[in-house]
Amino acid sequence: MPTLSDVIAALEVLWPPERAESWDAVGLVCGNPDAEVGRVLFAVDPVREVVDEAVSLGAQLLVTHHPLYLRGTTTVAATTFKGRVVHRLVENGVALHVAHTNADRAAPGVSDALAAAVGLRVTGPLVPDPTDPDGRRGLGRVGELPEPTTLAAFAARAAAGLPRTATGLRVAGDPDATVRTVAVCGGSGDSLFDDVRRAGVDVYLTADLRHHPASEALQAGPPALVDAAHWATEWPWVEQAAAQLDDIAARNGWGLETSVSRTVTDPWTAHTPNPAPAPAPEDSSAPAPSPAAGAAAAPRSVPTSSPGAPR
Repeated sequence: MPTLSDVIAALEVLWPPERAESWDAVGLVCGNPDAEVGRVLFAVDPVREVVDEAVSLGAQLLVTHHPLYLRGTTTVAATTFKGRVVHRLVENGVALHVAHTNADRAAPGVSDALAAAVGLRVTGPLVPDPTDPDGRRGLGRVGELPEPTTLAAFAARAAAGLPRTATGLRVAGDPDATVRTVAVCGGSGDSLFDDVRRAGVDVYLTADLRHHPASEALQAGPPALVDAAHWATEWPWVEQAAAQLDDIAARNGWGLETSVSRTVTDPWTAHTPNPAPAPAPEDSSAPAPSPAAGAAAAPRSVPTSSPGAPR
């Protein structure tokens, strides 16, 4: 059975910590390097529910994409929820390791897994890593669909390929527009709009799109936009990462077991559609009420979605 230091060394070959952004907090958060590891759980978020899952599985290592302490701390007291997470991990012999922006830039990385989940053939990174002579690493990915489709059909394809969340997907653009090429970025991607336009793709799939950047990007011209839940765009990496460690364990004869958390840790838990506008009265000669005289009229053509229950 490998030690924690053996497993961490293997993970840092996959996702070298030096390739993380300068502001990031990656690597080992807690754990005894000499402890033996027989089971590893992969997840997106190091939250209480996931830690409880690791403990119940008997895992000795939890690997997450998101950091527990991104901005640092001066205490791990159990008076805070993050401190309670640390105490629960340590008391049950579970180490925590984080691969965040170093996994974003890897090849394969977070956006490769996202591209695969929606059926793209990757042609290259959206923002290439200048230190990679092979041109495979970097942020985001650009890819092609097997055959042209419409924006509406691509959005349906993305919804089917990603895990369900309460908010579903939001789409901006002509639903009948032809889609052949797609840029994807797992997680928050509205800082890459200039790179997306330079790529000349038909649609951009990412998460956490804010009103003003999305509005300005749409007004500037193609691509169309598909905005998914942050957690949903990064969860496919969890399966990919577990498979990578499985391969390493098999080559080393470790007998290591890996598991993937399917706990939905997206923070949004419900979606309430806007009510449909009331039907017009049969007597059309009656004057419409003034907005000042009562409740404001419902906006025109506001689409609503009906996402399914998380799976």
